[in-house]
Amino acid sequence: MEYVETFTDQELDRIIEEATIYMCACPAQVADALRQLRALYRYQQRCLLGPDTTPEVHERIALSTVRAHAELQQCLDDVLTLEQWDRSTLRMPPGLRQRQHREVFNS
Repeated sequence: MEYVETFTDQELDRIIEEATIYMCACPAQVADALRQLRALYRYQQRCLLGPDTTPEVHERIALSTVRAHAELQQCLDDVLTLEQWDRSTLRMPPGLRQRQHREVFNS
């Protein structure tokens, strides 16, 4: 399985920022998990380049990371579609922002 990033690091940051502003933690948690998986994958790639390593260990970790990353990217893509986020700006739709605002301030 090939490692592919369908969201840039900047786009993940934007999703986290937008979700945090409107108290909608779920998309932000998925985006943050993707950032952590990317860090793990990049770390494993550096380990594979180092001397005195057991490549099979790092290849195995990287493979699982690639699989988990692909699944969570698809999940985030699905969530943004289901919630009807604006894909060009990565902003929540106004209706969802208003609903989140009401839930926070009317509880």
